[in-house]
Amino acid sequence: MGTVERAGRLSTNPIAPRDRLIFALDVPDADRAATLVDALGDAVTFYKVGLELILSRDFVCVVDLLRDRGKRLFVDGKLYDVPQTVESAVRRLADLGATYTTVHGTGRAMLEAACRARDETGGGLGILAVSVLTSLDDEDLRDEGFGRDMDVSSLVVGRAGRALAAGCDGIVASGLEVGALRAAHGDDFVIVCPGIRPVDRDDDQKRVVTPEMALRAGADHLVVGRPIRDAADPRVAAGSIQEAIRSVFDAAGS
Repeated sequence: MGTVERAGRLSTNPIAPRDRLIFALDVPDADRAATLVDALGDAVTFYKVGLELILSRDFVCVVDLLRDRGKRLFVDGKLYDVPQTVESAVRRLADLGATYTTVHGTGRAMLEAACRARDETGGGLGILAVSVLTSLDDEDLRDEGFGRDMDVSSLVVGRAGRALAAGCDGIVASGLEVGALRAAHGDDFVIVCPGIRPVDRDDDQKRVVTPEMALRAGADHLVVGRPIRDAADPRVAAGSIQEAIRSVFDAAGS
């Protein structure tokens, strides 16, 4: 696990502890999605639907399933296109009743278009800017052409500032950068953290932290996929993370 930079205080955003866990529903079809949703029951209230399901013929069926079960929805499409196309896509996503969707955090005009569509459709859909994918590290930035004076944390903080200035509701970032984000930009925005690992795992995520580390640095939501999905008992795994979340906030309030 990494070390959280400039770890500070818990987020002050008014989110119920049970809604802070977002389960990444990374499965190929509606049948598998329904099996997991039913197995998890009330251990999970909030679900992320990503590209695997978005690009399947079952996407709308899964959205309807989650809505029928009273779950909250995060559509993680990572939109990146010309502003007009992004604006049109956000309008469509707003019709689904999602709580959040994602837009890549580069290109001010594109981010402003997403926020404009949010506002014109009632403002109920939160726009999250993806800063730097948690599968990337400093060496990957070198491969992409960034100079050696640029590191992941600095890039995340810089992109976040531009996204928030464009009107975005929050940022998607590793827990490793949450403290730096709060120090630079304050508390009045949402931070959603993927790459959460309750224990060490060998997978494609490079910038990972535990649930407790991310929350104590100021994260609002924790996105957890494989550690729950691949567990022998997904409900027990989700319940364990929920207990860790409650413990952090209970300790802060005592």
